[in-house]
Amino acid sequence: MPLYHKLGKIPHKRHTVFKKADGSLHYEQLFGTIGFDGMSSLLYHLHRPTMVKQVGATKDVSPKAAVPHNIKSRLLKGFQVQAEDDFLDSRKIVLFNSDVNVGLAAPRKSMTDYFYKNADADELMFVHKGTGTLKTFLGEIDFEYGDYLLIPRGMIYQIEFDSEDNRLLVTESYSPIYTPKRYRNWFGQHLEHSPFCERDFKLPQNLKTHDEKGEFVLKVKKQGQLHELVYASHPFDVVGWDGYNYPYGFSIHDFEPITGRVHQPPPVHQTFETNAFVVCSFVPRIYDYHPKAIPAPYNHSNIDSDEVLYYVDGDFMSRRNIDQGYISLHPAGIPHGPHPGTYEASIGKTKTEELAVMIDTFKPLQLTQTALDIDDGKYYQSWLE
Repeated sequence: MPLYHKLGKIPHKRHTVFKKADGSLHYEQLFGTIGFDGMSSLLYHLHRPTMVKQVGATKDVSPKAAVPHNIKSRLLKGFQVQAEDDFLDSRKIVLFNSDVNVGLAAPRKSMTDYFYKNADADELMFVHKGTGTLKTFLGEIDFEYGDYLLIPRGMIYQIEFDSEDNRLLVTESYSPIYTPKRYRNWFGQHLEHSPFCERDFKLPQNLKTHDEKGEFVLKVKKQGQLHELVYASHPFDVVGWDGYNYPYGFSIHDFEPITGRVHQPPPVHQTFETNAFVVCSFVPRIYDYHPKAIPAPYNHSNIDSDEVLYYVDGDFMSRRNIDQGYISLHPAGIPHGPHPGTYEASIGKTKTEELAVMIDTFKPLQLTQTALDIDDGKYYQSWLE
């Protein structure tokens, strides 16, 4: 998302002397991607950001395949994933491939005893339940129901929840997550026909600088391993920064749907993209307005991608027996479509109040044991008449 932003105090020119009140220097850090070729931000620290005092235990958190080769359509009852106190412990991967992990989380407690960095992947969190604040070394973002939080890889953060009732859909991408190219001009600005624009983004604010030395636990995910490091200074000691590489929020409620006289395909709902998968937002909208339109989607074959649909709220008109937090998986190799009766029943309907997040991957997804534990086991037969 090429949008320049800055917070705090920074010097007039990059890579020049920037003194503290006592005459000593601030410590400059380039927080960049794709070597020196991708988006970056330039940070100014009170203390050296390199002071590792100790490297502790390592824990394997890489997902394990219970079903490595899946051909069944699945229905996962997401709210059956049990709540846990710890934020990282609560995160349960249900679907994955070499490009992406799709997980569910129901954390009860805020992250206060440690800081977290995902060095493997960009994280896209969708907030289904709960409110709170994403705290990073680049500032804070308040979040609520319906918000996407995009956290670039390498970002050090904590999450503060306002209550214990929290539900998150967490997508980890091993390639960068951007807004769709077709929504932007050659300068990077969102175009007039885009379903959202820069004004809708929640940018980091309220940069808090901590001038503290001691022992600060930082948990770093790298190569599927969770490493525990101890730093000699508080990670949130940034006095100012500017650039393009930072976390941001976007509410699904600010996505403006694209409609037509006949049924529009899923790409009109696209919200984010990578080179390996896309994310779409299904929001309340008017239905197709051709006098003979069939609002329900037509049957289609997933020849090149697995389709994951996370149901948030409302009535999803093409599905039966769907509830909040359910995840449907329609694998590549077999066609899928509306359930019997819903195709015909959609004729004449004028609008929908559905709310859902879709993830389409270009490589097959594997299922973990957690996914099997919450699978209804019979969804693949739900198209039988």
